[in-house]
Amino acid sequence: MVSIRYFCLAAVSSALISCSTNTSIINKSADLVLSNAQVYTVDQNQPWAEAIAVKEGKIVFVGSNEAVQSWVGEGTKQQDLQGKLVLPGFIDSHAHPVSGGAYVRSLALDTYAGPEDWLKAIAVYAVVNPEAPLLFGYGFLASSFGLDGPTAAQLDSVVADRPVFILDEGFHGGWANTKAMELLNINKSTSDPVPGFSYYKRDAEGNPTGYFLEGTAFEAMEKLDVINARRVTVGANDVFDIMNSYGITAVFDAGASDVDEFQVEVLDKLYEQGELTLRMVASHVVDSVDKLDTAIEKIKEKKKNTKRPMYHINTLKIMNDGTIEGRTAGMFEDYQGEEGNNGATVFSQEQLNSLITQAGGEEIDVHIHALGERTIAESLTAIEKAKKMHPNSTARYAITHVQVIRDEEIQRFTDLGVTVQSTPLWASYDTFGEQYVSKDQFNRYFRFNSLKQAGVKMAFGSDYPATGAGTLGMSPLYNIEIGHTRQDPGEPNAKVQPNENERLDLETLIKGYTIDGAYQLHMEDQIGSITVGKFADMVVLEDNLFETSPYEIAKIKVEQTFLGGEVVYERGQ
Repeated sequence: MVSIRYFCLAAVSSALISCSTNTSIINKSADLVLSNAQVYTVDQNQPWAEAIAVKEGKIVFVGSNEAVQSWVGEGTKQQDLQGKLVLPGFIDSHAHPVSGGAYVRSLALDTYAGPEDWLKAIAVYAVVNPEAPLLFGYGFLASSFGLDGPTAAQLDSVVADRPVFILDEGFHGGWANTKAMELLNINKSTSDPVPGFSYYKRDAEGNPTGYFLEGTAFEAMEKLDVINARRVTVGANDVFDIMNSYGITAVFDAGASDVDEFQVEVLDKLYEQGELTLRMVASHVVDSVDKLDTAIEKIKEKKKNTKRPMYHINTLKIMNDGTIEGRTAGMFEDYQGEEGNNGATVFSQEQLNSLITQAGGEEIDVHIHALGERTIAESLTAIEKAKKMHPNSTARYAITHVQVIRDEEIQRFTDLGVTVQSTPLWASYDTFGEQYVSKDQFNRYFRFNSLKQAGVKMAFGSDYPATGAGTLGMSPLYNIEIGHTRQDPGEPNAKVQPNENERLDLETLIKGYTIDGAYQLHMEDQIGSITVGKFADMVVLEDNLFETSPYEIAKIKVEQTFLGGEVVYERGQ
């Protein structure tokens, strides 16, 4: 709970007019006026206000109910918000909305259920979809199956007559039945692309068990034609609608190799059809050594040719390790029960140094996937070298996920000005994951408050569809509650994810979903706060999350979402 203080209200309305308006347009009426609101601006110069005026898609006034009346004209649309909370539009700083279009109509498993429930759900899905030649879904938690992972035999017990392929919640592993493996021609003689990282789990005789790790899962999806331009385009529109319903007005598309060949085609089609109801910064993905030679030229080409009013591909996304549950994230010590396995990185330190230095030289922003402590350390080393080589570069650097981190890397984030990007909902108690890491490592999961205290910028997002919570995982409010409590939503008696003092305050979580997310997108001068001159991207909430129980935040409903002053979502409509 915090007390609300208004900083520029009726008593100082004359000062507001001078500091919160453009005097050259003061006599022009606004297109939209929102009044009688609790406006949390996320602008440190004026944190709270009562009213907002919008003209031609941008904010022209922020201040008191009294002073905003000077912006009301004959054609002004007025809305009395009756004390509701208004925030800047939420920014999802790491999601996969384009490739996610292939998943939004697929089977979404409840990650927090278990193998027995998942098998039942798959059986029901098969019955409901009798004509589907392939049953595809996502969301299982690999660690709940133990060290050996899921098996084809388990899937065969519920569906044996058609191929079934299910991705895990982190999108780093796949689960296939026997029919799918036959279709893919996966057998004992099939070689592993990258042993120990991208490989097929095998039994004692060397036979694939049905559990696919890393690249093998996405190669299987490609051969099964799970993702194609038609399916992605239709589904991406659904994803945008859902995001708008959660108050999201901008997104960083962290990309996916499986949509690379038609990424621009899909985005152009959605834009031309007027269905791109989010501002989007997108990326080009490099996730294997064989893509190193062309990575910089490809992102340069996309950056040059995709500057659109609603989207721009301008960031290099580097996939550099796997996941904790897959035991493929790069660590400084071996995984528990797996002597000799401390995870892996996709690129050597030298390769990473070269790639990021090239990006810095070309003023290209960089976004690095790194969950493991060793991968995080190596990523920071590469960024440090790039910044020394190109000290005047405008390139910005973010490391995403940052699950297990050492003390020394926290200070390096600060010193190097690197943004931490993560997904708060993953900070609820990881019942299964703790079996793979040491007690010390488990106590160093998602160190949000330590990073905040060190002055590190943090941007938050969903990683949809790899949320572990289906489409609900896209909700910033759902994520904010978990980041604030480090417990399962709505459950005050649930286990707290260690370390308890890593709980994060609401103001920092909101910044991570607004102005700090805008910084990562290189758009902080256009979005991220309710400030005169910025786009009128805003979200209206039914309740004030500052005055709500921490365990009720996820239940707060979005009333309206505005993009450039236009309503793109309205509750009940």
